[in-house]
Amino acid sequence: MADAGSVSGSSGILRAARGLGLGRLLSSLLFASRFVTIWVAAGLLLLASQLFAPATLSSTSWSSLLPLGSVVAVVALGQMLVLMVGGIDLSIGASISLLANILVGVSHGDNDRLAYAVLVVLFWAVVIGLVNGLLVAVVGLNPIIVTLATGLVLLGVTAEYRLGTAYSPSVPDALADVVFEKALGISKAFWFVLALAIALTLVLRSTPAGRRFQVVGANRTAAWMAGIRVTVYVVFAYVAAAVAAGTAGIILAGIVVNPGVNPGAAYLLGPIAAVILAGAALTGGLASPMSTWVAAFFVQVLSQMLKVVGISNASQFVVFGLAIILGMLISGDRISDGIGWLLLKPGVRRLIEEGQAAAGADGIDHAAEPFEVAEAHSSASSSARRGGDPSPSGTRSGNWNE
Repeated sequence: MADAGSVSGSSGILRAARGLGLGRLLSSLLFASRFVTIWVAAGLLLLASQLFAPATLSSTSWSSLLPLGSVVAVVALGQMLVLMVGGIDLSIGASISLLANILVGVSHGDNDRLAYAVLVVLFWAVVIGLVNGLLVAVVGLNPIIVTLATGLVLLGVTAEYRLGTAYSPSVPDALADVVFEKALGISKAFWFVLALAIALTLVLRSTPAGRRFQVVGANRTAAWMAGIRVTVYVVFAYVAAAVAAGTAGIILAGIVVNPGVNPGAAYLLGPIAAVILAGAALTGGLASPMSTWVAAFFVQVLSQMLKVVGISNASQFVVFGLAIILGMLISGDRISDGIGWLLLKPGVRRLIEEGQAAAGADGIDHAAEPFEVAEAHSSASSSARRGGDPSPSGTRSGNWNE
């Protein structure tokens, strides 16, 4: 009876495989599994906040949490792009500080000068990004050293710039109105960053340029051999990160009204933590804008909850450090490694092959071979842990030069 039940169960699985497209399903699962953790963690955090610190989720709390979370989110999206090409930008905090103060200095509190001030901020953001990108991609300097040095320069420039703007009025009232103005009962800043994350997802997943960008991060050598202009994409990542910092500086200036000397200091490590918690591959290539967006608000809600329960600022740093370590322990790399290992088990491979053979007999074409994806992922992960680039053979086939 047990054997009969087993056969019946296997037949049911094979029929389900034919109906659902087991190959594609498991391949998609392998890719998406690395980003699941933060969504589960965010749900658990909201539940914990409701149970132990309900004031965290009050309407008064959300009125400040959403705009501030939007600042973290837009910076995290910029940092994500840099991490996707195997770099990091430690100058983002200093960039936010300088660009927010430039907005104050150029606008002089005049609503009529706001649009011009925003354009000036974005111009200087592009300049900062080009400096970082060219030094890293063209000159070949270490991104940590380059962006750390750039950050120090920007802090010095900010201090000098504020000598001339110390007695300037605060940001134009129109900017504060835009930041706190609501659409459908929610801050417009929140909707703006959500739309940005969705747009970035579509670009990375659905356009040739977006797919080439991911290949550059996953394996620069293979990308170069495929004819992709690697330098252009790396420079673009740093420019995009700087523009994200400029956008964050504009939003932050609208929130705090007068930015102060170094308002960006609080937005250096938080966004990096968000990108890591979102499951981005630290070796480059893979990241999810939507998961990064969720992770940014996770970081902001966690900070708000800790304040509500009375945790000191010093203890908050401890909690954030532990959260990052925990995120690394249950990171997307480990989850997808586990699923890849499961797909490579002989019994699972045999089941998938039987399902695909049966689907082929029914005239159904399943292009994706999940264990081939698993082997490629396993090979790339092993190479990354050894400190080298993944093999070009680990890159999924496709015309990246479209």
